[in-house]
Amino acid sequence: MGVISLPDMAAGVIPNLAASYSGGRCKHDRTLFLRRRPLVFRTNSNRKKKLSLTEHWLCKSRTSIFSSLDDSSVTDVVDNSDSFSSGRNEMLSVEEDELMTAKLALSEAHARQEAIEKERDQLLEELACFEAKQQEYVATILHDKDMAVSELEAAKSLFNQKLQESVQEKFSLQDKLVLVKQDAVQLAVQVERLAEIAFQQATSHILEDAQLRVSAAETTAAEASYRIEKQIKDMTEGTILSIVEQSKNAIEKALDVAEKAGDHASKAASAFNDSMSPLDELASVQSKNIMLQGAVNDLESQLLLTKSDVAKLKLELEKAHAYANLLEVRATDAEKALVEFQESSSKESLQREQEIMSLMEQMKKDSSERNQAASGAFNVELQSIRDAVAAVKETVHSKDDAYLRRCEALQRSLKSSEAATKMWRQRAETAESLLLKERQPGDQEEDSIFVVNGGRIDLLTNDDSQKWKLLSDGPRREIPQWMARRICTIRTKFPPRKIDVAEALSSEFRSLNLPKPDEVWSIALEKPKEGDTLIEHAFEKETIEKKRKALERVLQRKTTQWQRTEEQTKLEPGTGTGREIVFQGFNWESWRKQWYLDLAPKASDLSKIGVTSVWFPPPTESVAPQGYMPSDLYNLNSAYGTKEELQHCIAEMHAHDLLALGDVVLNHRCAHKQSPNGVWNIFGGKLAWGPEAIVCDDPNFEGRGNPSSGDIFHAAPNIDHSKDFVRKDIKEWLNWLRSDIGFDGWRLDFVRGFSGTHVKEYIEASNPAFAIGEYWDSLAYENGSLCYNQDAHRQRIVNWINATGGSSSAFDVTTKGILHSALHNQYWRLIDPQGKPTGVMGWWPSRAVTFLENHDTGSTQGHWPFPREKLTQGYAYILTHPGTPTIFYDHLYDFGLHEILSELIEARRRAGIHCRSAVKIYHANNEGYVAHIGDTLVMKLGHFDWNPSKENHLEGSWQKFVDKGADYIVWLRQ
Repeated sequence: MGVISLPDMAAGVIPNLAASYSGGRCKHDRTLFLRRRPLVFRTNSNRKKKLSLTEHWLCKSRTSIFSSLDDSSVTDVVDNSDSFSSGRNEMLSVEEDELMTAKLALSEAHARQEAIEKERDQLLEELACFEAKQQEYVATILHDKDMAVSELEAAKSLFNQKLQESVQEKFSLQDKLVLVKQDAVQLAVQVERLAEIAFQQATSHILEDAQLRVSAAETTAAEASYRIEKQIKDMTEGTILSIVEQSKNAIEKALDVAEKAGDHASKAASAFNDSMSPLDELASVQSKNIMLQGAVNDLESQLLLTKSDVAKLKLELEKAHAYANLLEVRATDAEKALVEFQESSSKESLQREQEIMSLMEQMKKDSSERNQAASGAFNVELQSIRDAVAAVKETVHSKDDAYLRRCEALQRSLKSSEAATKMWRQRAETAESLLLKERQPGDQEEDSIFVVNGGRIDLLTNDDSQKWKLLSDGPRREIPQWMARRICTIRTKFPPRKIDVAEALSSEFRSLNLPKPDEVWSIALEKPKEGDTLIEHAFEKETIEKKRKALERVLQRKTTQWQRTEEQTKLEPGTGTGREIVFQGFNWESWRKQWYLDLAPKASDLSKIGVTSVWFPPPTESVAPQGYMPSDLYNLNSAYGTKEELQHCIAEMHAHDLLALGDVVLNHRCAHKQSPNGVWNIFGGKLAWGPEAIVCDDPNFEGRGNPSSGDIFHAAPNIDHSKDFVRKDIKEWLNWLRSDIGFDGWRLDFVRGFSGTHVKEYIEASNPAFAIGEYWDSLAYENGSLCYNQDAHRQRIVNWINATGGSSSAFDVTTKGILHSALHNQYWRLIDPQGKPTGVMGWWPSRAVTFLENHDTGSTQGHWPFPREKLTQGYAYILTHPGTPTIFYDHLYDFGLHEILSELIEARRRAGIHCRSAVKIYHANNEGYVAHIGDTLVMKLGHFDWNPSKENHLEGSWQKFVDKGADYIVWLRQ
């Protein structure tokens, strides 16, 4: 029985093993790959002993049992059993080896493929990041280069400005020369230091970044190779461990079956020895042989089935080998692609490093050339300064000589005047004595005739002296009109001469009222003789002309100050008077000073140059010192000064006929307290609002109001203007600012945050003289350059103005953005397809407030600064065109543009340009821009040659009022 049961159990184990490895692939438990065990086959010593005892008993029993049978039958049984067991064992070992090999190959190929794909994705991502960083780095280098160039140019302009200011100062020539030299040396040192620091920073930044990138690439490559090797090793070990574990389980099961078969055989043998006789044993053996033959037949049938399964397994194994080969080919291709990619990336990185090095060398070379050029220019300018100083010395010396000669001539003239006055007195006494004695005409001397006529005596004598001719006949040259007018104001108006002696003698007038000595026309007022070559006529001519022009401007302002018509004096919130010129009276850093006290003394100067409105900073208490995060709206003690200082500053503006525009922030407000949830949404002060005053779609502050009617400002709670109590409180606050504080109008901050209909309600309630809304929106760009068509941008601004019912103007952001590009020889951007100016100015000029910079774009923020070298052209454009121009504080008082802006404002005033003036554009191309504004002004931008007098369609006589060469020219019609 033991001989029969052992093959049965063995045959049951083999199909199980075959079924467990069927299929082309095997799915591994991922926990097996994480195990770290040495490859050791563990065996149980007790099981070995039992197995050896069982095998020994089987051999012994087999010999004893089959000895009684015939040799042929016993031999057949034994041979069949031996051949069957050996064949099965060989087949099992071969199949196990092949299956293990296939499983290992498949798992390794699959793992390698996944690892290679992951590594490739990581490398592609790293390459993309590297390229993006490199582009950013190149842009940073170019930006640093542009900044260095702009700083050098700014230093040069500052140097020129210093030189001009030093020449104009009222010091002695030696002090001026010393100061100029010191400033020049200091500026040269600063320029060299600035260039050296900029170059060092740029080069050090480039080198450090390149080294970091190289080291990062090497580290990344090493980490990738280490990860690939580690993954392959882990997958190999995990696969081997899983196969070993499964083999171990199969062996343990076979041992258990063998033990059970041995026990069963021992029990059967003991029962057989105890209870059966030899005949019964023989009969049982024969019956068992018959059963054994049936079992052998069954085993053969199972063997055939197993062979078919093995054939199937071989086919699947061949497929697995083919798939593994394909995976290996793909893996090799991926490795080759990875190597090629690494080589190409390394080549590209080397090439880019070389380009960066060449760029650095070029920058260094350019900076050295600039330094050399700057030093050469500095030397040339220094030599010109020396020549100018020498010329000034010679001029002063000649002026001193001329002044001394002039003084001597004046002294001689005074002496002659005194002598003439003495002679006049003597002759007057003689004439008076003659008149009193009533002398007869026959008693008079033959050489003189005295004629009395209304207080004037004409002495006809034979004295041909130069003094007498001068006193009797007037100056040597024709008297100019301005001198004649001045003379008429200080001398008496004599009646015309009468040379008829009889008529003179018959006159009833007898008293002689001669002019006083100080009223007599002095010889000192005469024009110099042609022979007086040392008189400083040439030097005084230019100075007198400048003083005359300045005097004319002042007299015209005083005599024609605001001779407004009824239409001009009508104030509207959207347009003011129509001739407003706004001045932004602060910048981003003004809060660091006592600003109201600094701004108040400038009211006289602002009024003198033609400014009409001053834009004040936000007046309320604020979380941020600049004032744009207001908290308590009724607390006007801010970083700019106290409430009393603000009222004093506004009073100074009103004293010089200037409007005060308050910067009011209505979109958002900072809370004073936290809610029980820890959210800052409880307001304090006089306007103690709660979460119900905050819009519900503001995600940071848990508002319980209605949704916002505009964009969300995420830094502070956005106020819900649809609430009645909110609008009521804001209208009361605006009226308080108008009546108690003195503000005349508003600059409305961030009006994109709420609807323009609410702005209309606030303006109608507070009735400001002028109102401006800050509707800031982005322009359209394509591939990094400004698009020509900006109709959508200006349409959004016009839509907001429409929402206010036209009650408010808006900053013309479109015009500012277009000027940034147009003034760089792209003047064609300044005309739209309809022939009108681009920007809001071309569609609704009376509501367009033009500007170049403000506290956000310029100052220390510099979010969108206007090109400094184009500031004069930009102001020439907005100050001569319709709309309401705005002047930034820094440009007027810090950039040295005071005189230029004053001239442009004067040109605007003389030409009568207002917010609705008509514009006719004649030229707008790459060379320049020409426009006719109003009736009496023509302006040109650019370097091309053009003159209005040569144009047939421009009638009248045109005269240049401002001529800045290639920058701009302004003509006025006489």
